[in-house]
Amino acid sequence: MAEEYKVINSRQVFQGAIFKIFVDNVRMPNGKVVEREVLSHFGAVGIIPMTKNNEVVLVEQYRHAARQRLWEIPAGKLVQGEDPRSCAIRELKEETGIVADEMVKLVDFYNAPGYSSERFYLYLAKGLAMGEAEPDGEEEDDLKMTTFSLAKALSMVWSGEICDAKSIIGLLMAERSG
Repeated sequence: MAEEYKVINSRQVFQGAIFKIFVDNVRMPNGKVVEREVLSHFGAVGIIPMTKNNEVVLVEQYRHAARQRLWEIPAGKLVQGEDPRSCAIRELKEETGIVADEMVKLVDFYNAPGYSSERFYLYLAKGLAMGEAEPDGEEEDDLKMTTFSLAKALSMVWSGEICDAKSIIGLLMAERSG
């Protein structure tokens, strides 16, 4: 079906550190040519670290686009060609110092397929061993890590205190997976 939509031309209009933006002209199945703006992104992962006592580790950090500090699951960007599971292991260690015995894939999804190629992979981390966080330069002084019962984290979702999409999806998936 996707082959019915032919990219006639594509031009890059922005190159950033995290993503590129392209403007594509696409021939639709009816023959009409339309313009589409596409944010090209290598993808990202999110991890729900779950203790044996049914607690989850969340991080709080400032998110400039939202202009506020947000509670989130640990997460990070894939580098080009990186395996999502390997990225999840790396990001969990960097942000929290946690090493997990088990990394279970819960789901993957597109964050905003109307304009972005970013595919997001969610993992449930179990068998946690706490260690020393190894944050990258930007995160070094900004991350605040806290452990909550899963019930408390879910109540934070329902109250709107957690308003980050990946975290909402991840926590609901963690509850569902038992």
